[in-house]
Amino acid sequence: MSIPPADHQDRPELRKTIDEMVESGFTGVTLRVHDERGEWVGSAGVRELGETAKPPTDGHVRIGSNTKTFTATVMLRLVAEGAVGLDTPVADHLTGFGLDPKITARMLLQHTSGVFNFTGEYYEDGTFAPGIPATTAGREWVDGRFRTYRPEELARLALSKPARFEPGTDWSYSNTNYVLARLLIEKVTGRSLAEEMRRLILEPLGLSGTVLPETDPEIPEPHAHAYYRYEDAGQERTVDVTRQNPSWISTGGDMISTTRDLHTFISALMSGKLLPPALLAEMCEPHPKAGYGLGVFVQQAGEGGGTVITHNGGMAGHAALMYSTPDGTRTLTAALNYVDDTTMSMAAAFQKATQRLVEEVFGGDRPR
Repeated sequence: MSIPPADHQDRPELRKTIDEMVESGFTGVTLRVHDERGEWVGSAGVRELGETAKPPTDGHVRIGSNTKTFTATVMLRLVAEGAVGLDTPVADHLTGFGLDPKITARMLLQHTSGVFNFTGEYYEDGTFAPGIPATTAGREWVDGRFRTYRPEELARLALSKPARFEPGTDWSYSNTNYVLARLLIEKVTGRSLAEEMRRLILEPLGLSGTVLPETDPEIPEPHAHAYYRYEDAGQERTVDVTRQNPSWISTGGDMISTTRDLHTFISALMSGKLLPPALLAEMCEPHPKAGYGLGVFVQQAGEGGGTVITHNGGMAGHAALMYSTPDGTRTLTAALNYVDDTTMSMAAAFQKATQRLVEEVFGGDRPR
Protein backbone atom coordinates (compact mmCIF):
# COMPACT_ATOMS: atom_id res chain seq x y z
CA MET A 1 0.00 0.00 0.00
CA SER A 2 1.33 3.42 -0.87
CA ILE A 3 -0.89 5.13 1.71
CA PRO A 4 -1.29 3.79 5.27
CA PRO A 5 -4.90 2.79 6.12
CA ALA A 6 -5.25 5.65 8.61
CA ASP A 7 -4.34 8.17 5.90
CA HIS A 8 -6.45 6.94 3.02
CA GLN A 9 -8.08 10.26 2.19
CA ASP A 10 -8.73 10.78 -1.47
CA ARG A 11 -6.24 13.44 -2.59
CA PRO A 12 -6.14 12.89 -6.36
CA GLU A 13 -4.29 16.17 -6.97
CA LEU A 14 -1.38 14.99 -4.80
CA ARG A 15 -1.38 11.52 -6.32
CA LYS A 16 -1.38 13.02 -9.83
CA THR A 17 1.53 15.34 -8.97
CA ILE A 18 3.83 12.60 -7.72
CA ASP A 19 2.94 10.36 -10.64
CA GLU A 20 3.89 13.19 -13.01
CA MET A 21 7.16 13.69 -11.13
CA VAL A 22 8.06 10.08 -11.90
CA GLU A 23 7.09 10.62 -15.53
CA SER A 24 9.46 13.62 -15.61
CA GLY A 25 12.43 11.42 -14.68
CA PHE A 26 12.54 10.76 -10.95
CA THR A 27 12.89 7.05 -10.21
CA GLY A 28 10.82 7.39 -7.04
CA VAL A 29 8.94 9.95 -4.94
CA THR A 30 7.48 9.81 -1.45
CA LEU A 31 5.28 12.70 -0.32
CA ARG A 32 3.89 13.57 3.11
CA VAL A 33 1.46 16.47 3.60
CA HIS A 34 0.00 17.72 6.88
CA ASP A 35 -2.73 20.35 6.55
CA GLU A 36 -6.28 21.15 7.65
CA ARG A 37 -7.46 17.92 6.02
CA GLY A 38 -5.10 15.79 8.11
CA GLU A 39 -2.13 13.73 6.94
CA TRP A 40 -1.64 12.33 3.48
CA VAL A 41 1.21 10.01 2.55
CA GLY A 42 1.89 8.43 -0.80
CA SER A 43 4.67 7.16 -3.03
CA ALA A 44 5.19 6.64 -6.75
CA GLY A 45 7.85 5.13 -8.97
CA VAL A 46 10.18 2.39 -7.81
CA ARG A 47 12.35 1.71 -4.81
CA GLU A 48 15.09 0.27 -7.01
CA LEU A 49 15.76 0.27 -10.75
CA GLY A 50 14.65 -2.97 -12.38
CA GLU A 51 12.09 -3.70 -9.64
CA THR A 52 8.39 -2.90 -9.28
CA ALA A 53 8.10 -2.18 -5.54
CA LYS A 54 7.31 1.44 -4.73
CA PRO A 55 9.54 3.53 -2.47
CA PRO A 56 8.72 2.91 1.22
CA THR A 57 6.51 5.65 2.64
CA ASP A 58 8.53 5.68 5.86
CA GLY A 59 11.88 5.14 4.16
CA HIS A 60 15.17 6.80 4.98
CA VAL A 61 16.73 9.30 2.59
CA ARG A 62 19.90 11.36 2.46
CA ILE A 63 18.48 14.84 3.08
CA GLY A 64 21.35 16.91 1.68
CA SER A 65 21.23 20.59 2.60
CA ASN A 66 18.27 20.16 4.95
CA THR A 67 21.18 19.29 7.26
CA LYS A 68 21.84 23.04 7.40
CA THR A 69 18.49 23.74 9.07
CA PHE A 70 19.20 21.16 11.78
CA THR A 71 22.70 22.57 12.31
CA ALA A 72 21.48 26.17 12.45
CA THR A 73 18.89 25.15 15.04
CA VAL A 74 21.60 23.58 17.22
CA MET A 75 23.69 26.75 16.92
CA LEU A 76 20.75 28.97 17.87
CA ARG A 77 19.94 26.75 20.84
CA LEU A 78 23.54 27.22 22.00
CA VAL A 79 23.11 30.97 21.54
CA ALA A 80 20.01 30.76 23.74
CA GLU A 81 22.02 28.82 26.35
CA GLY A 82 24.77 31.46 26.28
CA ALA A 83 27.44 29.09 24.98
CA VAL A 84 28.21 31.24 21.95
CA GLY A 85 27.27 34.68 20.66
CA LEU A 86 25.54 35.08 17.32
CA ASP A 87 27.62 38.15 16.51
CA THR A 88 30.87 37.14 18.23
CA PRO A 89 33.85 36.62 15.88
CA VAL A 90 34.22 32.93 15.04
CA ALA A 91 38.02 33.33 15.11
CA ASP A 92 37.78 33.91 18.87
CA HIS A 93 36.92 30.20 19.18
CA LEU A 94 38.39 28.62 16.03
CA THR A 95 42.03 29.56 16.15
CA GLY A 96 44.64 28.32 13.70
CA PHE A 97 42.43 28.49 10.61
CA GLY A 98 43.34 32.02 9.58
CA LEU A 99 39.68 33.07 9.67
CA ASP A 100 38.87 36.69 8.92
CA PRO A 101 38.15 38.18 12.39
CA LYS A 102 35.05 39.91 11.00
CA ILE A 103 33.27 36.58 10.36
CA THR A 104 30.55 35.85 12.93
CA ALA A 105 28.34 32.84 13.64
CA ARG A 106 25.43 34.74 12.09
CA MET A 107 27.40 35.12 8.85
CA LEU A 108 28.09 31.40 8.75
CA LEU A 109 24.42 30.52 9.19
CA GLN A 110 23.26 33.10 6.62
CA HIS A 111 26.00 32.53 3.99
CA THR A 112 27.30 36.08 4.23
CA SER A 113 30.86 35.23 5.35
CA GLY A 114 32.30 35.22 1.83
CA VAL A 115 34.30 32.02 2.40
CA PHE A 116 35.03 29.86 -0.65
CA ASN A 117 32.68 26.90 -1.17
CA PHE A 118 34.75 23.71 -0.86
CA THR A 119 32.45 21.91 -3.33
CA GLY A 120 33.37 24.51 -5.97
CA GLU A 121 32.43 28.10 -6.76
CA TYR A 122 30.32 29.29 -9.69
CA TYR A 123 30.99 32.95 -10.44
CA GLU A 124 28.70 35.52 -12.05
CA ASP A 125 30.81 35.56 -15.23
CA GLY A 126 30.14 31.85 -15.74
CA THR A 127 33.53 30.58 -14.60
CA PHE A 128 33.87 27.70 -12.15
CA ALA A 129 36.60 27.26 -9.53
CA PRO A 130 36.81 23.59 -8.46
CA GLY A 131 36.90 22.51 -4.84
CA ILE A 132 37.58 19.00 -3.55
CA PRO A 133 38.19 16.37 -6.26
CA ALA A 134 35.04 14.48 -5.29
CA THR A 135 32.81 17.13 -6.83
CA THR A 136 34.54 17.79 -10.15
CA ALA A 137 34.17 14.64 -12.25
CA GLY A 138 31.79 11.72 -12.65
CA ARG A 139 34.02 8.70 -12.44
CA GLU A 140 36.36 10.39 -9.95
CA TRP A 141 33.46 10.88 -7.55
CA VAL A 142 32.17 7.33 -8.02
CA ASP A 143 35.58 5.74 -7.49
CA GLY A 144 36.32 7.91 -4.45
CA ARG A 145 32.93 7.83 -2.77
CA PHE A 146 34.14 5.83 0.24
CA ARG A 147 37.03 8.16 1.04
CA THR A 148 36.96 9.95 4.41
CA TYR A 149 37.30 13.73 4.54
CA ARG A 150 37.75 15.42 7.91
CA PRO A 151 35.79 18.65 8.51
CA GLU A 152 39.05 20.45 9.30
CA GLU A 153 40.45 19.32 5.94
CA LEU A 154 37.46 20.75 4.05
CA ALA A 155 37.65 24.01 6.00
CA ARG A 156 41.38 24.45 5.41
CA LEU A 157 41.04 23.76 1.69
CA ALA A 158 38.30 26.40 1.40
CA LEU A 159 40.16 28.96 3.49
CA SER A 160 43.26 28.54 1.31
CA LYS A 161 41.24 30.00 -1.59
CA PRO A 162 40.40 33.68 -2.14
CA ALA A 163 37.23 34.86 -0.40
CA ARG A 164 34.32 35.85 -2.65
CA PHE A 165 33.77 39.12 -0.80
CA GLU A 166 34.39 40.95 2.45
CA PRO A 167 32.45 39.35 5.34
CA GLY A 168 28.94 40.72 5.69
CA THR A 169 28.93 42.68 2.41
CA ASP A 170 27.13 40.19 0.13
CA TRP A 171 25.47 36.74 0.01
CA SER A 172 26.77 33.53 -1.55
CA TYR A 173 25.75 29.96 -0.71
CA SER A 174 28.75 28.03 0.62
CA ASN A 175 28.85 24.59 2.21
CA THR A 176 32.01 25.71 4.00
CA ASN A 177 29.93 27.96 6.25
CA TYR A 178 28.23 24.94 7.79
CA VAL A 179 31.42 22.94 8.19
CA LEU A 180 32.79 25.92 10.14
CA ALA A 181 29.51 26.04 12.10
CA ARG A 182 30.02 22.37 13.00
CA LEU A 183 33.58 23.02 14.16
CA LEU A 184 32.39 26.01 16.18
CA ILE A 185 29.63 23.99 17.86
CA GLU A 186 32.11 21.25 18.76
CA LYS A 187 34.65 23.77 20.06
CA VAL A 188 32.30 25.68 22.37
CA THR A 189 30.58 22.55 23.74
CA GLY A 190 33.46 20.09 23.87
CA ARG A 191 31.11 17.53 22.34
CA SER A 192 30.48 16.26 18.81
CA LEU A 193 27.78 17.79 16.68
CA ALA A 194 26.02 14.41 16.73
CA GLU A 195 25.89 14.49 20.54
CA GLU A 196 24.56 18.06 20.58
CA MET A 197 22.03 17.22 17.84
CA ARG A 198 20.74 14.30 19.92
CA ARG A 199 20.58 16.41 23.09
CA LEU A 200 18.87 19.44 21.60
CA ILE A 201 16.69 18.09 18.77
CA LEU A 202 16.56 14.37 18.07
CA GLU A 203 15.80 13.05 21.57
CA PRO A 204 13.39 15.82 22.63
CA LEU A 205 11.36 15.36 19.43
CA GLY A 206 11.71 11.55 19.26
CA LEU A 207 13.29 11.62 15.81
CA SER A 208 14.27 7.95 15.75
CA GLY A 209 14.72 7.88 11.96
CA THR A 210 17.23 10.73 11.80
CA VAL A 211 20.96 9.97 11.70
CA LEU A 212 24.25 11.88 11.53
CA PRO A 213 26.29 9.24 9.68
CA GLU A 214 29.64 11.10 9.79
CA THR A 215 31.77 8.56 7.85
CA ASP A 216 29.38 5.57 7.87
CA PRO A 217 28.44 4.64 4.27
CA GLU A 218 25.27 2.77 5.26
CA ILE A 219 21.71 4.08 5.22
CA PRO A 220 19.17 2.39 7.50
CA GLU A 221 16.49 0.18 6.00
CA PRO A 222 14.00 0.69 4.54
CA HIS A 223 15.11 3.08 1.82
CA ALA A 224 14.89 3.74 -1.88
CA HIS A 225 18.08 3.61 -3.95
CA ALA A 226 20.18 6.45 -5.35
CA TYR A 227 22.05 6.39 -8.67
CA TYR A 228 24.80 8.23 -10.48
CA ARG A 229 25.40 8.26 -14.25
CA TYR A 230 28.72 9.05 -15.90
CA GLU A 231 30.63 8.40 -19.08
CA ASP A 232 33.65 6.10 -19.06
CA ALA A 233 35.65 5.38 -22.23
CA GLY A 234 32.70 6.42 -24.36
CA GLN A 235 30.28 4.20 -22.46
CA GLU A 236 27.47 5.54 -20.27
CA ARG A 237 27.43 3.85 -16.88
CA THR A 238 24.79 4.05 -14.14
CA VAL A 239 25.97 3.07 -10.67
CA ASP A 240 24.02 2.48 -7.46
CA VAL A 241 25.55 5.02 -5.03
CA THR A 242 23.13 4.50 -2.15
CA ARG A 243 26.12 3.44 -0.06
CA GLN A 244 28.70 6.24 0.16
CA ASN A 245 30.85 7.95 2.76
CA PRO A 246 29.07 11.31 3.19
CA SER A 247 32.04 13.00 4.85
CA TRP A 248 32.85 14.62 1.48
CA ILE A 249 29.91 17.00 2.06
CA SER A 250 30.05 16.99 5.88
CA THR A 251 27.58 19.37 7.53
CA GLY A 252 26.85 20.86 4.12
CA GLY A 253 24.46 17.93 3.66
CA ASP A 254 25.37 14.61 5.29
CA MET A 255 22.30 13.76 7.40
CA ILE A 256 19.76 10.97 6.87
CA SER A 257 16.10 11.26 7.85
CA THR A 258 12.53 10.32 6.89
CA THR A 259 9.60 12.39 5.64
CA ARG A 260 7.89 11.78 9.01
CA ASP A 261 10.87 13.07 11.01
CA LEU A 262 11.31 16.07 8.70
CA HIS A 263 7.65 16.97 9.27
CA THR A 264 8.00 16.61 13.04
CA PHE A 265 11.17 18.73 13.03
CA ILE A 266 10.03 21.64 10.85
CA SER A 267 6.60 21.76 12.51
CA ALA A 268 8.17 21.84 15.99
CA LEU A 269 10.72 24.44 14.92
CA MET A 270 8.19 26.80 13.37
CA SER A 271 5.67 26.42 16.21
CA GLY A 272 8.27 27.58 18.74
CA LYS A 273 9.07 24.30 20.46
CA LEU A 274 12.83 24.49 19.81
CA LEU A 275 13.83 28.17 19.88
CA PRO A 276 12.88 31.25 21.91
CA PRO A 277 10.61 33.62 19.93
CA ALA A 278 13.31 36.24 19.36
CA LEU A 279 15.80 33.75 17.90
CA LEU A 280 13.12 32.06 15.77
CA ALA A 281 12.26 35.49 14.38
CA GLU A 282 15.93 36.09 13.55
CA MET A 283 16.13 32.68 11.90
CA CYS A 284 13.24 33.61 9.61
CA GLU A 285 14.48 37.12 8.74
CA PRO A 286 15.56 36.76 5.09
CA HIS A 287 18.61 38.30 3.48
CA PRO A 288 17.38 40.65 0.73
CA LYS A 289 19.52 39.08 -2.00
CA ALA A 290 18.40 35.46 -1.68
CA GLY A 291 15.58 35.24 0.85
CA TYR A 292 17.83 33.21 3.15
CA GLY A 293 17.51 33.51 6.91
CA LEU A 294 19.63 31.51 9.35
CA GLY A 295 19.53 27.99 7.91
CA VAL A 296 16.21 28.43 6.07
CA PHE A 297 14.84 30.01 2.92
CA VAL A 298 11.84 32.33 3.29
CA GLN A 299 9.72 32.21 0.13
CA GLN A 300 6.29 32.93 -1.31
CA ALA A 301 4.20 29.92 -2.26
CA GLY A 302 3.45 30.68 -5.87
CA GLU A 303 0.89 33.12 -7.24
CA GLY A 304 -1.04 34.64 -4.36
CA GLY A 305 0.31 32.15 -1.86
CA GLY A 306 1.49 32.88 1.64
CA THR A 307 4.97 32.68 3.12
CA VAL A 308 6.68 29.31 3.45
CA ILE A 309 9.80 28.43 5.40
CA THR A 310 11.88 25.83 3.60
CA HIS A 311 15.13 24.12 2.86
CA ASN A 312 15.63 21.47 0.21
CA GLY A 313 18.66 19.32 -0.46
CA GLY A 314 20.10 16.85 -2.96
CA MET A 315 22.78 14.26 -2.28
CA ALA A 316 23.95 12.22 -5.30
CA GLY A 317 20.69 10.51 -6.29
CA HIS A 318 18.75 11.24 -3.10
CA ALA A 319 16.92 14.47 -2.29
CA ALA A 320 14.52 15.77 0.33
CA LEU A 321 12.01 18.62 0.43
CA MET A 322 10.90 20.38 3.63
CA TYR A 323 8.30 23.17 3.67
CA SER A 324 6.17 24.71 6.41
CA THR A 325 3.89 27.64 7.06
CA PRO A 326 5.51 30.09 9.52
CA ASP A 327 3.36 28.71 12.36
CA GLY A 328 4.16 25.05 11.63
CA THR A 329 0.53 24.02 11.07
CA ARG A 330 0.89 23.01 7.42
CA THR A 331 3.89 21.08 6.14
CA LEU A 332 5.09 19.31 3.03
CA THR A 333 7.99 16.89 3.20
CA ALA A 334 9.19 14.59 0.43
CA ALA A 335 11.92 12.09 -0.39
CA LEU A 336 13.11 11.75 -3.99
CA ASN A 337 15.36 9.22 -5.64
CA TYR A 338 16.81 9.71 -9.10
CA VAL A 339 19.79 9.19 -11.40
CA ASP A 340 22.27 12.01 -10.76
CA ASP A 341 25.00 13.12 -13.18
CA THR A 342 27.61 15.82 -13.71
CA THR A 343 25.33 17.76 -16.08
CA MET A 344 22.63 18.14 -13.41
CA SER A 345 20.11 16.86 -15.95
CA MET A 346 17.40 16.57 -13.27
CA ALA A 347 17.77 20.18 -12.11
CA ALA A 348 14.97 21.63 -14.24
CA ALA A 349 12.59 18.78 -13.39
CA PHE A 350 13.47 19.17 -9.71
CA GLN A 351 12.67 22.89 -9.76
CA LYS A 352 9.44 22.45 -11.69
CA ALA A 353 8.26 19.60 -9.46
CA THR A 354 8.92 21.46 -6.22
CA GLN A 355 7.10 24.57 -7.51
CA ARG A 356 4.11 22.45 -8.48
CA LEU A 357 3.98 20.71 -5.09
CA VAL A 358 4.31 23.95 -3.15
CA GLU A 359 1.56 25.64 -5.17
CA GLU A 360 -0.67 22.60 -4.68
CA VAL A 361 -0.26 22.53 -0.89
CA PHE A 362 0.35 26.21 -0.02
CA GLY A 363 -1.09 28.11 -3.01
CA GLY A 364 -3.29 31.17 -2.81
CA ASP A 365 -6.57 29.40 -3.52
CA ARG A 366 -6.18 27.33 -0.37
CA PRO A 367 -7.66 28.42 2.98
CA ARG A 368 -4.96 30.19 4.98
